[in-house]
Amino acid sequence: MASPGAKLLQSRWFVRSPIWLFRARLGFLFGGRLLLLEHIGRKSGATRYVALETVDRPDADTVVIASGFGETAQWYRNLLAEPRCRVSIGGRYRAPAVARTVDREAAAAVLEGYRIRHPKAYRKLGEIIEEATGRDIDSVPLVELSLRS
Repeated sequence: MASPGAKLLQSRWFVRSPIWLFRARLGFLFGGRLLLLEHIGRKSGATRYVALETVDRPDADTVVIASGFGETAQWYRNLLAEPRCRVSIGGRYRAPAVARTVDREAAAAVLEGYRIRHPKAYRKLGEIIEEATGRDIDSVPLVELSLRS
């Protein structure tokens, strides 16, 4: 039987629930831990939205996010096809950004830093990702978003 966390992660309404707060310019309520990614559908060309947890924020203009569902996540595949996107995080709203995948070596260092800074969240998120997807948290792909003003 799936844990409540895994069920929520697989629930469309739950993972999409923060979107309306970001669109109402209330993203600052998440303190920079969540962001709203606005990206373009690779097949439809339509604007898509997803709320994601940040894994690292090396500076004010750089954010690293993880694809918990791996290479099959639609937002991940869309960013591979079109890396230009918009990001709302903290007090920034719809900032233009460019996405790039993070290589395995750099990703390991980023995840290690996340594990050190947020040990409980890392452990719990790792359990949920493994249960929901069968993947280890250390194997999920990371994406770096470079924000522009």
